Amino acid sequence: MMKKRILTFLFTLTAVVALHAAAPYYIFYFIGDGMGHGQVMSAASARSARGDSALTMMTFPVASLATTYSASSPVTDSAAAGTALASGRKTANGMLGVTPDTVAAGSLAARLQQLGYGVGLVTSVAIDDATPGAFYAHVPQRGQYYDIGIQAARSGYEFLAGAGLRGLRDKSGRPTDLLPELARNGYDVVRGLDALAASGSRKIMLLSTDTLSPNSIGYAIEASEGAMRLPDMTGAALAHLGKVSPDQFFMMVEGGAIDHAGHANDAATVIADVEEFDKALQRAVDFYKAHPDETLIVVTADHETGGMTVGNTASGYMARMGLLSAQKMSKDKMAEMIKNMLRQRRVYGWDDIRSMLAENLGLWSAIPVSEEQEKALEEAYRKVFVDRDAEDTETLYARFDPLTMKAFEIIDATTGAGWTSVHHTGNPVPVFALGVGAQEFSAMRDNTDIPKTILRIVETYRDPSPMMRDPKIGNKH
Repeated sequence: MMKKRILTFLFTLTAVVALHAAAPYYIFYFIGDGMGHGQVMSAASARSARGDSALTMMTFPVASLATTYSASSPVTDSAAAGTALASGRKTANGMLGVTPDTVAAGSLAARLQQLGYGVGLVTSVAIDDATPGAFYAHVPQRGQYYDIGIQAARSGYEFLAGAGLRGLRDKSGRPTDLLPELARNGYDVVRGLDALAASGSRKIMLLSTDTLSPNSIGYAIEASEGAMRLPDMTGAALAHLGKVSPDQFFMMVEGGAIDHAGHANDAATVIADVEEFDKALQRAVDFYKAHPDETLIVVTADHETGGMTVGNTASGYMARMGLLSAQKMSKDKMAEMIKNMLRQRRVYGWDDIRSMLAENLGLWSAIPVSEEQEKALEEAYRKVFVDRDAEDTETLYARFDPLTMKAFEIIDATTGAGWTSVHHTGNPVPVFALGVGAQEFSAMRDNTDIPKTILRIVETYRDPSPMMRDPKIGNKH
């Protein structure tokens, strides 16, 4: 009997040691804003047509999907979705980091911080935007940028990176005390990766050098040389956390521009930013390869944007997403270019416009244009440049003239990029997982289950006697 008890004890001890050794001390949470299955498959199809390798996320051993509805609608907004992914709690559209009755919903990041993890948040949009904000802020309205910024300053997280901060000035344009508050809380606010390299602070807020564009670092499809890019920001966060919290850290990385391009129904730009997001993900995978028994990587999306599909009514049983590689600028940029041309004194003829469309969008050169389609384009040109009585189409982030709209309609018809909306949809989103505990993500789930599952894995693998769980995941800062 004694021998049996000793063997049982040794077996239990071995299991405990094995669990502890396999703890996920390095956790990466990648969120593609607006990245539904259509966005992923469009990028995969384009890469296949070009002869490129598979998306990194699609090589993960675990793949499933998650529902995204909010407490107020089957179609969520980013604030409610961010709250679900950060805290495991449903809330109403427009609310951030709080329940529908405005009770603070503590985040996964805050809980891990309590457990000794260093924390880094990285996004290609503003650091006070909905998704990153959900990991540290608690406000009834997502547009309370000053309040969100103040809570970022008081979060204590070691690394915060994004395009900009919208709460630096009040509605009258006067400076707020947000920068002094960040400094009082130990943050070194730096602009650009060169400035980051010169900082010795434990707590960093990295912003873009472009102070006129706080909403986004820009689309990958038209990124200029030396511009701050999501993969580089991810690498910078990794390096910083590896220095200040080498034993354990949590990182959330958001690809925010995927959503912006989805609202515009701009397939090539969506694909470029999904690929950019995937390059950032590769930085985490490279880290995982060096620490396979201590790392967990989870990839998902907050919602789907645009109802994007591979194939549409016009293209039938054919999609040629590889042709989109000929597009050199975003739909937003094309509309902006046309507006600038209209402000000039120069008179632009149809041949000028035709050359411009060919050079920047690949029409005629890579993407075939029928005689009927060319007539439709020329008619749109006359309405915009000759008659000047064109009415713009407005989406969430941009306005598009009829010529831009017609050009992209032709691109979609030829390539097979399909859309059902310029808004979010209630479609489920993908979930990919790799590393310690990845098998826990193999079944379909709600988005609120993702942070709960991550925390459960941490508590289970770190200690055989799970810690007392806070049903709200974390505590309010």
